[in-house]
Amino acid sequence: MLQTQTIVHVADNSGAKVARIFKVLGGSKRRYAEIGDVVVVSVQTAEPRKAVKKKDIYKAVVVRQRKPYRRANGSYIRFDDNAVVLIEKQGKEMGPKGNRVFGPVPRDLVERGWQNIASLAPEVV
Repeated sequence: MLQTQTIVHVADNSGAKVARIFKVLGGSKRRYAEIGDVVVVSVQTAEPRKAVKKKDIYKAVVVRQRKPYRRANGSYIRFDDNAVVLIEKQGKEMGPKGNRVFGPVPRDLVERGWQNIASLAPEVV
């Protein structure tokens, strides 16, 4: 359950390390984002000499959240951090900005239409 002004880790190799959510997409009064939702982020810290710079604006997909997430079978899954993966500005057709994803991602991403992100991850839980 991520909202505006939430600080998140960037879980790909695009060059960004930390980002801040400043808009949850999906409606004018939408307040919270969950796993698989698209948010607009501003890069807060970035690695030098990479494609992504500080203060850049990107769309991102939430891949991990600390709040327990209820699955369709009734079980819950929870992660140690809040993390996103930066995507190209066109949307679902374009896929992730980086070519690697760090850390585990839930299989719920595949159900939400983000197969390309789940296939890059080292572990799908």
